[in-house]
Amino acid sequence: MNFSEWEDIPVELLLRILSLVDDRTVIVASGVCNGWRIAISSALTHLSLSWCKKNMNNLVLYLIPKFTKLEVLILRQDTPQLQDDAVEIIAKNCRDLQELDLSKSFKLTDRSLYALARGCPNLVKLNISGCTAFSDTALGYLTGFCRKLKFINLCGCVKSATDRALKAIGYNCNQLQSLNLGWCDHVGDEGVKSLAYGCPDLRGLDLCGCVLITDESVIALANNCHHLRSLGLYYCQNITDRAMYSLAQSRAKNKHEVWTSMKKSYEEEGLTNLNISQCTALTPPAVQAVCDSFPSLHTCPGRHSLIISGCLNLTSVHCACAVYAHRGTSAMPH
Repeated sequence: MNFSEWEDIPVELLLRILSLVDDRTVIVASGVCNGWRIAISSALTHLSLSWCKKNMNNLVLYLIPKFTKLEVLILRQDTPQLQDDAVEIIAKNCRDLQELDLSKSFKLTDRSLYALARGCPNLVKLNISGCTAFSDTALGYLTGFCRKLKFINLCGCVKSATDRALKAIGYNCNQLQSLNLGWCDHVGDEGVKSLAYGCPDLRGLDLCGCVLITDESVIALANNCHHLRSLGLYYCQNITDRAMYSLAQSRAKNKHEVWTSMKKSYEEEGLTNLNISQCTALTPPAVQAVCDSFPSLHTCPGRHSLIISGCLNLTSVHCACAVYAHRGTSAMPH
């Protein structure tokens, strides 16, 4: 097949072929001819440039004006390459963008968040984990425009993830479902309570390493976030039995909601993952109460979803599976 025959390939067939190859090949194909470039640019909605180890910034500046229909853009990096001008190009050209991954972009400043706020109001998922230069002012500004956000990863964003920013998220992003605040050690009870009050559909919250929070945060979550499935409290050493009992009691209060949909079983609702590693103030009765209240929390081998490593005093806590297994073993003839 000569070049002219390739050029005349039906658009539907071209796009089908390109759906089977990696993103680097798609980019190469977009440069074959004008017809291919137009076809690809009008149809491409998902793009990852994480494979680019050098000059990602220049590649973004060159490509993004050609791919204006993008809905998902993954720019995760091993070494920081992106600069603010690249994010500004994205914000200017990709109005339909819903998912953006900028993790480990250490060189980005508040300019990037301000640009995204103005240019990408339809963002649903934003990963800026490890972007340590962003401020809480810029993050709060972003949430005022990107009110559709459901998934936000702020892991390691110590400067931007503060109580002030969390209050903005709680006020602006009431559709939020998942938030990662791992190792954001400026986060306190006021910020978490703002999330609990403002984001009733919250399903996953990682507070690992947020050493300032106390029982007040967990109590607010238990009382207001009835769809919470995953909660990370690793190294939150101010958490006590009071927080655990509030989680257990919230289960009893919300049982009536579980049965509103007969398609969902009792076991499918409520907490399915709880990390209380290094929460050394907790006692076995309180943690056992949580485990008993949520059948999807497991301590048995291969299904660990109640994580208690570093809490030697909690070794007696067991899920129902372990109890049944013990009974079965005891019932076996010797």
